Order: sequence, then structure tokens, then C-alpha cells
Amino acid sequence: MKKSLLALAALGAFAGVAHAQSSVTLYGIIDVGINMNTNAGGYHKYDMSSGVLQGSRFGLRGTEDLGGGLKAIFVLENGFDVTNGKLGQGGLMFGRQAYVGLSSQAGTVTLGRQYDSVVDYVGPFEVGDQWGGYIAAHPGDLDNFNNAYRTNNTVKYTSSNYGGLTFGGTYSFGGKAGDFTSNQIWSLGAGYNNGPLALGVGYLNARTPAASGGLFNNGGSIATNTPATGTAAASYAVTSAIYTGFASANTYQVVGAGGAYTLGAATIGATYSNVRFGNLGASYASPFAGQTATFNNGEINFKYQLTPALLVGAAYDYTRGTQIEGNSRAQYHQGAVGVDYFLSKRTDVYITGVYQHAVGDTLNAAGQVVEAHAAINGLSNSSTNNQFTARVGIRHKF
Repeated sequence: MKKSLLALAALGAFAGVAHAQSSVTLYGIIDVGINMNTNAGGYHKYDMSSGVLQGSRFGLRGTEDLGGGLKAIFVLENGFDVTNGKLGQGGLMFGRQAYVGLSSQAGTVTLGRQYDSVVDYVGPFEVGDQWGGYIAAHPGDLDNFNNAYRTNNTVKYTSSNYGGLTFGGTYSFGGKAGDFTSNQIWSLGAGYNNGPLALGVGYLNARTPAASGGLFNNGGSIATNTPATGTAAASYAVTSAIYTGFASANTYQVVGAGGAYTLGAATIGATYSNVRFGNLGASYASPFAGQTATFNNGEINFKYQLTPALLVGAAYDYTRGTQIEGNSRAQYHQGAVGVDYFLSKRTDVYITGVYQHAVGDTLNAAGQVVEAHAAINGLSNSSTNNQFTARVGIRHKF
């Protein structure tokens, strides 16, 4: 009798699994191209690189219908370098995303390694997330609109869509014993998309971002994330000359907004961000300990769908730093142009060109005041205040 009951229970369990509607999708992007950089540390550079227009990746996405409108969901997404086969995001197996959660009409709650609300709600309006790729992102991806840094140990809520309005937020546990706020990250955002108009706002706050396990040192998109100590500690987490001298801050804060309006085949967009590095010297030593540095960034962009297969775009971006001791310091002017031609729905070829000009002075990793040099996002820093890069690439989606 016991064996019969066990057999019936097992059959019932399998039957429940069989009737549950579930799906798993394998997907990915392969992006590779040839680059020219007029000033990589004082030299011309020609090379091949992976994942500029979009990061090369493959992933698994799954859902299971639990009944009553409730679903279980998961995403495991890997980043890799097409040119040599290495893992991206500092060598993490699923460095782009890794989360599981539940979804219903009340919204979605997920836990794991995820994107913050600034990336979700404001990032799509920046040209770097469109036809320009990460080389056209804001200098050094200072405001993280281009997702240079992801958040670990994150609980995330995303609302349902209410007539075009969505909103959400994230909270990341620092995980340091005896210090609840160390490495803590949280964000909030909202978006509206209805007809030709789309808008987004976001806020991001990260404590001790350059400390071990902090936002700048958790397997970013580009940084190598090799542990280091001392006044040059920022160099392992922040490679861009734009803000390597400010990463010692106790708090990294971003307030961002963006919008776009589509009229026929044309779309015009704009973004704004205010970035604040509060209480310098908290993560490692700085000559300007206790001071605050701020940056303001504005971008305007335009794209036009000449034909169903051919897209052209142009953008201008301006960054101004009001940095140490309340003085106006570095300024960065950046222009970008691009052409994207779709051979099919899944394969396209593209050309992108970016020019950046720097004015004024800034801080280096050791906290010294130095002349500001151009530093296009994701490239070796220029030895002068000018830098130009061009890329010809191909992208395939599957």
C-alpha cells in the first residue's frame, strides 16, 4: 500500500510538471570590427575589438507559468570577446546578467546581478546605447548610462505597464560585516513611452564605489578589475582619465533624465546627467579628502531611417566638471556620426566615428592636478587634449 501511494504521488508530481507551461530561449549577439585610434597614449593604433555597438554575448532566458497569472523567470547572460574567446566583465561566467524572480500583474521582483534604474530608464536615450556603441557613450561613461558597471547582490522591482508608464528600483546589499552601508547601491527610475514621445528619469547612489566589491570593482564592461591598494587604487576599477582621480569618493551619485521624439523616419533625443563624487578620500587616500567633485553632462542626438535598411545618425555631447574647491575644471566636447546598414533582420554592418576635445585640468589617480586629456570611452587615454576614433564593424544576432 505504501509503495502504491508513493507511486501515485510521484506520478502526480510529474503530471504537474508536464502541465506547467514553460520555455527556455537561447539568444546572443556577436559584434566585431576594425578600429583606428589617432592617439592611444601618444601613438596611432589599429586593432580589432569585440562588442562596440553591442556587447558580444550569449544567454539563456526562461519562464514558467505557475498559474493565477504568476510566472517564474530567469536570465543567465554571458559576455565574451570574439577576438580571443575570453570571458568579459572581468572573467565572470555570467558577467552581464544573472537573476531569477517572479512576475505577475503587480510587477516583477528579481534577485541577482542586474542593471540599475539609470541604465534601464535613461540609458536607452543616449546615443551610445543606439547606433554609436560604447565609443560614443559619454566620456568615460561617467554617468553609467552605457552600463559600464553592473550591480551585484541586487533585489529589483519593475512595475507593469500602465498606459505607457513604468517604474522601478533596485537595492544591492553591501555584504560587509559590521558596516551595513559599505558597498551599498540603490536606484530608482521611471519611464513613459506612448506614441512618438518617450521619457525617462533615474537616480543611482553607490557607497564606497572603488572599494573591494564596490560598484567600480565588481566586473564591469571594460575595466580589468585587478585588485590594488594605495593612492593609485582607482586605476584598477576606473581606467578612464575623465574621473580616475575622483573614484576615492565615499558616495557616487547620478541623477539623469532623457527623452526622444519621433516624427516619421526622424528621431531627435536628448539626455542630461548630474554626477557627484562625495567625500573624496573615503576608499583610499586623496590630497583632497572630504571634498566633493561634480560633473554635468548634456547630449543631443539625431537619427534618420533613410530606408528600411539604412540608418544614419549624429550626436553632440558636452561634459563640464565643477570639481575640487568649487573651481570649474575640465570640459569635454564630443561629436559622433554613424551609419548602420542592415543586410537582414539579424545581420548589419556599421561605421562609427567619434571625436573628443578636452579643455582645462583634472585629477589623476594619485590625486594630482594635471591637464585634462581626451579619453573616448573604452579606449586608451590620449596623451593630448584631442582624440579621434573610427570603427567598421559587423553585428549578428541569434
